[in-house]
Amino acid sequence: MKSSLLMDFSVDKVKNQIKVKREFAAPLTKVWAAWTQKELLDQWWAPKPWKARTKLRDFTVGGYWLYAMVGPEGEEHWARADFKSIEELKGFSLTDAFCDSDGKLNTEFPRTDWSITFSEGTAVTTVDIILTYAKLEDLEQIISFGFKEGFTMALENLDALLAH
Repeated sequence: MKSSLLMDFSVDKVKNQIKVKREFAAPLTKVWAAWTQKELLDQWWAPKPWKARTKLRDFTVGGYWLYAMVGPEGEEHWARADFKSIEELKGFSLTDAFCDSDGKLNTEFPRTDWSITFSEGTAVTTVDIILTYAKLEDLEQIISFGFKEGFTMALENLDALLAH
């Protein structure tokens, strides 16, 4: 069944940004929890058949989230998200990067600045996401990794989680 929930994905090569606007059929508090609690994030963040596994999550300004994307054969790709701002039930910002299992950044890959804002409507919660890159080459590299497809799959996992 095709969802009637909004999913808008656009790329702005002038500003080096990816913009995602996505609606979820759940109240704001439930959507916020899914984005901010490690136990819930691990259930939806990775595109299937991959899984997310949190090693550490300190959801405070100056804290960070260290997690692995674990593949079906047990392969691991580590990432670190450093929290820059948090406004309860409204939004947060972070900078993420690929890293090793101890959180040491891999400087061969670009970092991404995320701005995530939440707004509640009558029957849906809308999440607006802006990902910003230092340069166009960084944006194009992330897109070539299949970001749109993978992130879309992860957001569909979130739909399923919120339905329960």
